[in-house]
Order: sequence, then C-alpha cells, then structure tokens
Amino acid sequence: MFDPSAGDTGPIQFSEHLAGSSAFTGLFREGMDLVEETAAYLDGDGRTEAKALERSVSLTYATESMRLTTRLMQLASWLLLHRAVKEGEMTLAQANREKTRVKLTAADPGPQDMVEKLPAQLQDLIARSMSLQARVRRLDTTIHAPAVELGATGNPLVPHLNRLREAFERQTG
Repeated sequence: MFDPSAGDTGPIQFSEHLAGSSAFTGLFREGMDLVEETAAYLDGDGRTEAKALERSVSLTYATESMRLTTRLMQLASWLLLHRAVKEGEMTLAQANREKTRVKLTAADPGPQDMVEKLPAQLQDLIARSMSLQARVRRLDTTIHAPAVELGATGNPLVPHLNRLREAFERQTG
C-alpha cells in the first residue's frame, strides 16, 4: 500500500498502524474492563461463592482464579505496551523487544469437567479472558510479523501463484 498524500513513495507497514487503530482501542478498553470486573468479582461475590464450595471444588476455584488473574495480568501488560506505541511513547520495535517478557500463552484453564463445577460468574470470566487472549494473540502475530521487503522478494503473491501453478502441473502431468 502506498500513501501518496504523505509524500512518501515507500510501502506503509500495516502492522505499524494496527496498534493505533480503533479496533485496538476497543480491544484495549475491553481488556481493561475485564481486569477491573474480575478484580471486583474475586474481592466481592467470588469470596462469598468460594466459601460455599465443596473442598475439592474450592481447590479448583483457587487454582482457576490464580490462572485467570495471571492470564489477565499478561494480557493487560501486552495491551499497555501497545497503547504506549499508540501514544508515541515507544516505537513498535521497542515494544517488540519488551513483549518478550509477556507470556500470551500463560495460564490456560484446567480440565473442563473441573471448570464446569465452578460458579457461573467465574466460568464466564474465564471464558471471556480466553476469548480476549485468542484475539490478542492473533493481533500480536499480525503486528509483529516480519515486514515483507518488496525490493528483495518482488511481488509477494508470486510464491503463492507459483505453488498454485505447480499443483496444477502435478495434477495434469
């Protein structure tokens, strides 16, 4: 893509602008809201609900609430890092270096049969955090994908077209 209005004839890297997009802003707000909602639940209704659970389910509650908190803290770290890019406080390259400390695969939930025994509100928070984690991971892959060097590789569609041609040649040959 070229942006002639910028007076630059070089390609615009989509990934450099993704963190500043309205999609990122919505994801950021959703993530921060989920962190706040989870903290309020775990400090309020969650404590009450945990006390009423059977001993084995109570252990699962403690484990899953810690996993949920860990997952959300990692997601919040990633979101805050990329908000800093959006605000111009750091470059995408700096964020790429810093994000190595963030584990977007952290704290997957335990076995589904145990999670299903937990209070409904905690199950909902876990499910929403997993959905948020999946979207952040996809965005992370997009934002931090290596830039395609058009001068070195030519048209980026050529390798795909060559594979298609080879597949058709194998079928007809």
